[in-house]
Amino acid sequence: MNYKTLGKTNLSVSVIGLGTWQFGGEWGVDFSQNEVDAILHEAEANGINLIDTAECYGDHLSEKFIGDYLSRHDRDRWIVATKFGHHFHDFLNRTDVFEPKKVQIQLENSLKALQVDVIDLYQFHSGGDDSFHNDELWTMLDKQKSAGKIRHLGCSLNKTTQIQAEEAAQYGIEVIQVLYNRLDRSAEERHLPAAVKDNLGVLARVPLASGLLSGKYDLNTKFEPNDVRSRQDPEQLKKQLKEVEKISHEEVPEGIKMSQWAMAWCLQRQEVTSVIPGCKNPEQVRENAAAAGLIDLF
Repeated sequence: MNYKTLGKTNLSVSVIGLGTWQFGGEWGVDFSQNEVDAILHEAEANGINLIDTAECYGDHLSEKFIGDYLSRHDRDRWIVATKFGHHFHDFLNRTDVFEPKKVQIQLENSLKALQVDVIDLYQFHSGGDDSFHNDELWTMLDKQKSAGKIRHLGCSLNKTTQIQAEEAAQYGIEVIQVLYNRLDRSAEERHLPAAVKDNLGVLARVPLASGLLSGKYDLNTKFEPNDVRSRQDPEQLKKQLKEVEKISHEEVPEGIKMSQWAMAWCLQRQEVTSVIPGCKNPEQVRENAAAAGLIDLF
């Protein structure tokens, strides 16, 4: 495993992290604590030290699974990142919650669920510019930093949001999380220049384009109704799968797994500190971790 410094935070993070949206049940799999333990154990064994979760991956459910594990293992070896700004109702159904007092309650609930005294990276989660431009919110969060409940602030950006990346440093934000993969390079223009200008750490989410860059799917694939990919525009999905086929033939070296190549492709950008793919089992964790050794392909 390779490690990089996360922007101005001085945190040394593995270039392959662990995304945990799946623990909330919205990947069509209901995880048990034993299954989560096995995934986190494998992550640790492969040198991964960054966990990314959120309050709305289930109703703090992903955080609770992680917290149970952390309570029985060395919490200090992990860099724990979570998010705020949404209330989970049910499958793919959540509402915005960015009012300062309510965010403070979310923070307390996240600390409790994660069973930690401090959150290493607390991220504004895909909110609009009106919610972002709220000085009272950032004043409250700065007070929570002073109280020792938050180490660093981050912002998980919407795909189309640009101003939040450009203004992040003004609000004490040190890390941005962006959607970035071989099929969607919009962050190269919208977000990465701000990271360079203000020395922001960059976490790249969805590096496999929701699995489309895993090499498992083609134009004949039929996704189940409860699969998040089935909610995409059919024509856009078809276009993406055609592009995946082209990439597979023209860009991925023979003998290299497409999923590993796709993560290494993201990491070739100096601005990208870490990618945070999800996984369903320990085997996928091992495969993800191995991508750290492929950056020299580029």
